[in-house]
Amino acid sequence: MSTIALIVAVVALLVALGAAGLGWVAHQRHQLIQRRYAVLWGEGEADVATVLAQQARRMGAERARIDAMERTVADLRGDLAQTLQHVAVVRYDAFGDMGGRMSFSAAVIDDNGDGVVISSIHARGESRTYAKGIVGGGSDTALTPEEQQALAAARDDSSPAPGADT
Repeated sequence: MSTIALIVAVVALLVALGAAGLGWVAHQRHQLIQRRYAVLWGEGEADVATVLAQQARRMGAERARIDAMERTVADLRGDLAQTLQHVAVVRYDAFGDMGGRMSFSAAVIDDNGDGVVISSIHARGESRTYAKGIVGGGSDTALTPEEQQALAAARDDSSPAPGADT
């Protein structure tokens, strides 16, 4: 009988060691899960539902801030479209006997094509300056070829044709 008791004791010891090993593995997995989900508890020991409700409120507040910022950016874009930001200058010789391209036409328009074309004609004894209003990319006053060139360059935000300076 002592042999049977010894076998039973050894089997019981092996079962106890196996149970202890399984308990240790379960404990390690439990700690891993706690570390992974610690963010759900936030600062304190609140339950998950409370933490999720707090996070939902925070997300709602952030969404409201983002919406307000998007409206502000849209307003700024609308304001920016009305600023005179497209500029082009064309220099030229208005008279054959004058050199140095002292005359110029400058177009200054907004995104809608509204603005002004200013031309200064330089001659030997005098200079004359003209301003013509631009609405929707056109003028009710006839534009000179140089003024048209400056206006086209300002509309395209590109350099005017060869022979002109911007």
